Amino acid sequence: MKRTMMSLIGVAVALAAVSGVAAVAAPDGGAKETPGSGTRLPVQRSALLCPAPTSSEVGETTYTAFSPKGAAAGTDVKKGTAKLLPAGTVRDAGSGDDGKSGKKQGGKGGKAKGSGADSTGQSVAPRDTKPVVPLQEAGKPVTVTTDRSDAPALVGTADGTLAPGWTVQQTTSVAAGSGRGLLGLSCTTPDTTFWFPGVSTATDRQDYVHLTNPDSTPAVVDLELHGKDGSLTGSAGEDISVPPHTTVPVLLSTLTTSPTTNAALHVVAREGRVGAAVQASDTKLGSDWLPAAADPSPSVVLPGIPKDATSVRLVAIAPGESDADLKVQLATPTGLITPAGLESLHLKSGMTTAVDLKDVTKGEAGSLVLTPSDGGSKAPVAAALRVTRGKGDKQEMAFIPAARPVEKRATAADNRDQGSTLSLVAPEKGKDAKVTVTASAGSGGGTAVSKTYTVKGGTSLDIAPPRPQGLKGGYALTVEPESGSGPVYAARMLARPQGGVPAFTVQPLPDDRGSVVVPTAGQDLSVLTD
Repeated sequence: MKRTMMSLIGVAVALAAVSGVAAVAAPDGGAKETPGSGTRLPVQRSALLCPAPTSSEVGETTYTAFSPKGAAAGTDVKKGTAKLLPAGTVRDAGSGDDGKSGKKQGGKGGKAKGSGADSTGQSVAPRDTKPVVPLQEAGKPVTVTTDRSDAPALVGTADGTLAPGWTVQQTTSVAAGSGRGLLGLSCTTPDTTFWFPGVSTATDRQDYVHLTNPDSTPAVVDLELHGKDGSLTGSAGEDISVPPHTTVPVLLSTLTTSPTTNAALHVVAREGRVGAAVQASDTKLGSDWLPAAADPSPSVVLPGIPKDATSVRLVAIAPGESDADLKVQLATPTGLITPAGLESLHLKSGMTTAVDLKDVTKGEAGSLVLTPSDGGSKAPVAAALRVTRGKGDKQEMAFIPAARPVEKRATAADNRDQGSTLSLVAPEKGKDAKVTVTASAGSGGGTAVSKTYTVKGGTSLDIAPPRPQGLKGGYALTVEPESGSGPVYAARMLARPQGGVPAFTVQPLPDDRGSVVVPTAGQDLSVLTD
């Protein structure tokens, strides 16, 4: 009886403590807290991971960091900090010409091969440990540029007023070589599972998955490749050790004896957590980053296909135990249409399916919408697009993975005076989306500007985003749906031609998860009575 009473008192004290934290952190004018309800509060800490950008001697990378102004309301939230620090690197001398792989020898308990400080698998320390793009204030981006071919991966955190919506974009321009082109990536949040439809282990591609550990304890990761017939034979991606605060790049073609053009990669952290992104390089189509697709779902949206796309390839997989039957539609500026000859798509469980959609947009902005066929299975799917612009030897590729909807706010950190296109899609017919797009102050000066757009349900809208008044430097874009609007998805394309090559990159803009609903707890002394 005494132990039971003490446990109940502990529960009451813990609930009171939770309620106290919510009250202190709640923004001014927040929702009234009542037992059983919840309050939406700004996050107080964020983590981001940026992979090593390029090993090219003719590459230049720009990092842009940004936190939206006013995202952390409330007088009790501390000012905050936001910065990225260089990470160590594990290298494998047997992985190819640049020594990027993190496979273990001898399976479980084995050690990763190393070509840096020693051969025990210990990480090679970064050349310096100075913070990169540290923010001083919300609402104004900070940029820094490097042309180092050995620029390290970055691990960072933000807290206080700078944590909600903290976004970092790394944009790399490579002037020549097989990896030439424009590579863009929004630095990722750590997680335990990722899907990458659209990877390749074929001879004309070099795809590396970059695994970065933000924590002070090791992570153990499994990599599994799937092709059109299921799991690829000869897979050797188990038990990859990622040391603390370190990145491990793994060449995907070393994981299988079956070269495959249209594959899907599943990354699972069995111990700890990692950030993951795939850097793909094609001998003819240049290179870009392939971000992880949104979590598998029965319906997926792939926003932002450029209107001048000359080739579009869809790669999809049903990762569960059931097949998936999908209706394929293209959201255009005037409504949803079905691509010719592709009324439906059947995905076998655990197997990838690739479809060449060619120039599906026909000169108009478009976004691909996949939904369960009438009466078909509602099995979850993961999907991504490889998009090509240009012709002949002047082609450039980029990737568009399935995106999460923008619920409260999304951010695109790196925008310049010209070259940005914002794509908005409201995929559900009859459910219009009204969004406010804000161009922040510039990194070197300027005044923020906002504009509101309405996207009709079932359509896709491409816009030249608003530009700050008196812009100097780069700026950020935030997308905020109005309350009661229909679901909306977003993507941003950067176009920066390189010697006749229409170099470009596309970043989906998922919700930044800058706020969370915290359950409201109240003291109920009745739990102490019999």
